[in-house]
Parts: sequence; C-alpha cells; structure tokens
Amino acid sequence: MQSSSIFYLETSKIKPNPLQPRREFDQTSLEELANSIKEYGILEPLIVTRSEKETQVGRDVEYQLLAGERRLMAAKIAGLSTVPTIIKDNIEDQEKLEIALVENIQREDLNPIEKAKGFANLMDKFGLSQREVAFRVGKSREAVANALRLLQLPSEIQRALEEKKITEGHARIILSLPGSDKQRMLLGRILSYNLTVRQTEITAKELIRETSFSSPTNEFVFGAELELKEIENKLEETLNTKVMLRKKGAKGVIAINFSTQEELENIIRTITQNSELKTQNFEEKDKPGQTQPFIV
Repeated sequence: MQSSSIFYLETSKIKPNPLQPRREFDQTSLEELANSIKEYGILEPLIVTRSEKETQVGRDVEYQLLAGERRLMAAKIAGLSTVPTIIKDNIEDQEKLEIALVENIQREDLNPIEKAKGFANLMDKFGLSQREVAFRVGKSREAVANALRLLQLPSEIQRALEEKKITEGHARIILSLPGSDKQRMLLGRILSYNLTVRQTEITAKELIRETSFSSPTNEFVFGAELELKEIENKLEETLNTKVMLRKKGAKGVIAINFSTQEELENIIRTITQNSELKTQNFEEKDKPGQTQPFIV
C-alpha cells in the first residue's frame, strides 16, 4: 500500500538507506538546518519504508530511510525525538536507490562524483542502460554519460572534485588528457595556481607542448592519442555504452561493452541504422537527375 498519510516516528527507529548515494555531509550546514528545525519544525516529511524482523520477545519494527537523511541528522542535532514521515511499503532496492538519487539531484545535494557513482550503481546492480537511468532520474542520456566519465579519473582527482577543490568544468578538461600522469600534472597546476576553467584549457594545451619535448614526432603521437580519445567519446555517446579504441599504425581494435542482451540489440540496431542511412544516401546521390545533397 502506497500511503500519503503522515506519521510521527521515533528517530531511533529510522535506519539509514544503505543505497544512499550521498556520503559527505557538511557539519556547518547541518547545524544551520538544525537551528531552522528548532524554530520552524520539519516542513517536508521524510520518506521511509517499514520492515519487521523476529526477535526473542516478538516482532521488532524498524523503518529504513528512503529520502531525507540530512533532515533526520539535523533533527537529531536539534533534539527531536520524533519526525514526520510518509511510509511507503513494498519498495524494491532499485526503487530505494532511485528515490534517494532523484531527491538529492533535485535538491542539488550530491557532488558530481556521488552522482556518477549513483548512476553507476543503478547500471551495475540492476542492469540498466544509460538511457534507462536517464529516464528514471529525469536527466538526458548525455548528462548521465558525461557524469559517468568522471569515474575514469584517478582517485585523487575524483577526491579533489568531491572536496570542491576543482569544479566539474576543470574535471572535464583533465579528462580530455590521455594518461593519468598528464591528468595528475594538470591537477597539480590547477591547485598550485588556482586556475580558472579557461586558464585550465590554455594550460592543458601548454602541457601538450611541454610533454612533447619539442619533438614533432612526439607531438604528433600525443595529438593522435587525444584524437582517439575524442573518437571514443563520440562512439560512447552514439552507442550509449563504454567503448575502447586501440590503434597501432594503420590497424586497430574497437571494443564495445554491453551487459545485457537488450543493450547488445540496441548497439546493433544503432550501427545498422547508421549504415543503412549512409547506403541510402549513396544510392540517392547516384540516381540520374537527382540533385539532393549528400548526407554523411
């Protein structure tokens, strides 16, 4: 039964959601919210799900938090023994994660890495595609794909983003550099000189020139690596999945990841549709008397 009635529950009986994507809570912000709760109360109920377990003396009822962890923590700081809640029954793990993600995203409570890990959790635990995740959390597929790419960064760069030492704009420029060593080098310069995003773009280009050791051959190789990375990103956006491109000389390999039969079918459909479109355009162009533009 899905209920919209409000129940006042003991804070001690409400347990955290283990699938909660948010891991960091600013203590000063919690104190400010606690002061607001003392003065005005909790204006928006928490969302919980009920669970029962057998004990030696009977059944023990507990409630697992789905949305409102920050409000619960602030309520405890404010000394409240009960909080207003809406109880939802028969909630699956996938929906628990979706509810927590959506609430945090709508409130902009998640940092970019927490958000990306939440998306990745939905994909890994429940076999969802990027498009399905995007639909469930109310984002575009491109936004989900861009968020997930942040998880490819070295751990110290992810940590800098979580700690707000750099912005998501900085992180995307760092991500455009191939190789973790070059990415770490760029992070070091951003932190040392407090670079803006625009300055980071310029520094990234300078870094390419520096690491080429003024050698035309090395500069060409580095530029080729950057171009391959851009191609990978375009393929990932088109095919809606992780793509790995490796090239040596004129030969190479493209590896396309899929985790379900449905994803494989979608990939094949996308490739064949694009192929059919190109074939059709060639045929239209070759017809006598046709003056239509050729579309690639």
